[in-house]
Amino acid sequence: MDGNERREKLIEILRASKKPISGGELSHLLGVSRQVIVQDIALLRASDIDIISTTKGYLFYQSEETKYQRIIHVKHSTEDIEDELCTIVDNGGKVLDVHVIHEIYGQIVTELIIRNRNDVYDFVKQVKEKKIVPLKELTAGTHHHTIEAESEETLDKVEEALREKNYLLDQ
Repeated sequence: MDGNERREKLIEILRASKKPISGGELSHLLGVSRQVIVQDIALLRASDIDIISTTKGYLFYQSEETKYQRIIHVKHSTEDIEDELCTIVDNGGKVLDVHVIHEIYGQIVTELIIRNRNDVYDFVKQVKEKKIVPLKELTAGTHHHTIEAESEETLDKVEEALREKNYLLDQ
């Protein structure tokens, strides 16, 4: 199988999956090294294929229906990460990413795709086990999330819940 065929197969596998697939699993399925998968993903992204890299693996991003999105500006301690993310998903939001605006490095973004409490718990577990420093630490706790929901009312509900916990910073 040549590179183009492999990348087509990679897209097919990711489109068929409802959950992220690790680079190791993809390399096993396609019979190539994980580094080849990383290079293929980069090439596909460069050609505007919406592949998202999450803490659990790669995911083909496809919005099932028209969704509403809003960027929120928040601040909290590292100990409050789980509560903040649970507050968002419990109120109907999906956390697409986290980004910070650093005074030297500019905007730094990473995709999260956190849809429910299990995703929250997995994320928090990885941060603790791997001793990862959250991006918010670069900006004294302030950061942004892109939140997706079924309606503007749901986004309002998410914002209100975050405001009640003093996590939301007014823009």
